[in-house]
Amino acid sequence: MTEVSNLQFPPFQVKCVEVFKEFYQTITKHRKLSWIYSLGTCNINGKFEAKTIELIVGTYQAAALLLFNASDRLSYSEIKTQLNLADDDLVRLLQSLSCAKYKILTKEPNTRTVTPNDYFEFNPKFTDRMRRIRIPLPPVDERKRVVEDVDKDRRYAIDASVVRIMKSRKVLGHQQLVMECVEQLSRMFKPDFKANQEEDGRSDNP
Repeated sequence: MTEVSNLQFPPFQVKCVEVFKEFYQTITKHRKLSWIYSLGTCNINGKFEAKTIELIVGTYQAAALLLFNASDRLSYSEIKTQLNLADDDLVRLLQSLSCAKYKILTKEPNTRTVTPNDYFEFNPKFTDRMRRIRIPLPPVDERKRVVEDVDKDRRYAIDASVVRIMKSRKVLGHQQLVMECVEQLSRMFKPDFKANQEEDGRSDNP
């Protein structure tokens, strides 16, 4: 298992991870333990003024909530720095905790969207008729993410093709280079050299 996120845990979660790691190493010495945080869930006891409510949240959400054990008020940038999360992931989890059905955090300004200028506080007045609630994350636009990943892979393929051709030909005009790249890559996809060059800040001149 591998985890692409560089999530940085608050101290309490770090201790939990280390304890389990030590336990796992007593069972086997031949396997490497890795963590897929995006698939994890945590049960947190939220102590509100009305009553204690058990919150079932994802690992990212739990990490964000635990920051408020040590701080009454945190800015978006402070949360981002402490958790070391990408903006897309951070916006999703803060949206779920402050703008959705269960407002565990209050947000300033009190709007329905999360921005880098926002500030967050634990909401002690939150209550619900249930004593155990599950707080889901907003769905990811999977189609958009897949398209972005495919585009990124294609740009890498185009760059690799250019490098291979120029290593073998040394000197080559722009149009001839494009033609040879298209010939190499046409079985995989239709290369968009103009978009690739614009994103890389390159000129269309040879």
